[in-house]
Amino acid sequence: MNKRVGIPGGLYFYKFYPLWESFFNELGMEAVTSIPSCRKILDDGVNASNDEACLPVKMYHGHVIHLKDRVDMLFIPRLTSISKNEYICPKIGGLPDMIRHAIKNLPPVIDVEINLRDKEKSILEAVYKIARISGISKNKAKSAYSKALSDYRAFREKVKRGVLPTDILEKKIYPLPSKRIDTYKVLLLGHQYNIYDAGMNMNIIKKLKNKGVEVVTIDMSSSGELREYASTLNKKMFWNFGTLAIGMINKCIRENNIDGIVYVMTFGCGIDSFVCSMAERRIRKFSEIPFTVITLDEHTGEAGVDTRIEAFTDMISWRRADENNFSAPG
Repeated sequence: MNKRVGIPGGLYFYKFYPLWESFFNELGMEAVTSIPSCRKILDDGVNASNDEACLPVKMYHGHVIHLKDRVDMLFIPRLTSISKNEYICPKIGGLPDMIRHAIKNLPPVIDVEINLRDKEKSILEAVYKIARISGISKNKAKSAYSKALSDYRAFREKVKRGVLPTDILEKKIYPLPSKRIDTYKVLLLGHQYNIYDAGMNMNIIKKLKNKGVEVVTIDMSSSGELREYASTLNKKMFWNFGTLAIGMINKCIRENNIDGIVYVMTFGCGIDSFVCSMAERRIRKFSEIPFTVITLDEHTGEAGVDTRIEAFTDMISWRRADENNFSAPG
């Protein structure tokens, strides 16, 4: 019987799950994920995690709790950096330790470190360590990773053509989005786990689509292109997300083809507090693109999110209809 490897459905799940699903399946193991985020998962995560943890980390704890008794092992990589000379949130690097101390009766945890800040071969070192843990040969692991990387690149190409990662992960079959003159194009900006986790953000993508909005995300642009747009900064960003977010903001300003920007952040996130402020200042200074911020925590109510989305899309609609209709002075 094939071993079942659990991949919790939170944090960088929305960016890297296709890679790791393919890798473990190629090794002859079954990649298993948790159910989509919901109130039960959040409540379990809140009860298990540290009070100071952010909402996405608390949700991740809930996913682990849901998954741990259904698998033979858990895959919780220690992500330090996913790009050269940049870091991601240190809480994500410390996830394996946080999970072990917070949740009892865990199966074995695969906690290989992935640190691409200084050397790209770190990922292969992680692959070989997974092979040793799983009792699989080094050559088979290398071959499996090569196939997984090919599958991941195919996934990224679909996203760059305008298909949302959530639609691909949910195995939905959609044609590539068609351009409509009556559609508003809104950039949904934020960490992948904030904008794609419908259970955490009150299904914000669906709400925008129901308002006739074409949703655009960072992932629909290549990282190389966004880094080029971010290179105009006086100093290189410390955070991977910060570089891509500011690059996307600069791209929107330059191309002027976005009707509005919604920044989704979570309360208490140090990276978001800096990047969101910087993004808003650049938008206000160099463009007239409408910009709003939606802040989430475990107490966020859906009615509040509904009201914010409705008000923002109504404002964009009125602006498009009456952009040149100015009231008389006096």
